[in-house]
Amino acid sequence: MLGSGGSAGVPLIGGPDGRGDWGGCDPAEPRNHRTRAGIVIETEAGARLLIDTPPDLRAQLLACAVPRVDAILFTHAHADHIAGLDEVRILNRIAGRPLPAYAEAHVLKELARRFDYVFQPWDGRGFLRPVLETHAVAPGDTVRIAGTDVRLFDQDHGFVRTLGLRVGDFAYSTDVHGLDEAAFAALAGVDTWMVGCFQRSGPHTTHANLETVLAWVARLAPRRTILTHMGPDMDFASLARSLPPGVEPGHDGLVVTC
Repeated sequence: MLGSGGSAGVPLIGGPDGRGDWGGCDPAEPRNHRTRAGIVIETEAGARLLIDTPPDLRAQLLACAVPRVDAILFTHAHADHIAGLDEVRILNRIAGRPLPAYAEAHVLKELARRFDYVFQPWDGRGFLRPVLETHAVAPGDTVRIAGTDVRLFDQDHGFVRTLGLRVGDFAYSTDVHGLDEAAFAALAGVDTWMVGCFQRSGPHTTHANLETVLAWVARLAPRRTILTHMGPDMDFASLARSLPPGVEPGHDGLVVTC
């Protein structure tokens, strides 16, 4: 788990002394320090699939001791999930090749609009910029990426759609406001589910709150549910004390084996 925070991280910029607005989170709890959401999936064969390129990617990969990645999957084109794309240049150098990148066609189009230089042909003379080899995918696809099968499903993110994904008994659903029956079918029988939960209560236009996520958990009954994309009212310790068995707040650097 590279990062577990919302689009502004925790703490937010600002605060009375300029050192951050912690909201309801205890600044003395290290697990409340949250960078922007992203994960790396490592297969039994040792291949690594990076999910999104958050703005904090360089620091995250170093902190989590990730030496290389083999492919990238983008869930959507919001800035907190793509703004670290320039860090891929060093990942290209380590791999010695352009990295395959998977996303929906409209997301690839947006990435090319914002990072046009990433999509220029590679001349084979090293990497002075990131270079991606793009592959368009769609909800409902099962795609072989980095040597493993990745099942993709559609998610409602309020004003846009995002990709959820499942690899074996693990699923990842960041930036989600609603799930349809096709998504529930893709998640059926999941063992470990990492799911976005931005706030404790109250309506939000683009993210699920805790009540909604717990209702999903009751329906799907995963063995383990890990909350991610958490905002400043989601204090780690108070959540850990109050959540039902099998549900826990995630944190930056968490390693999950399944």
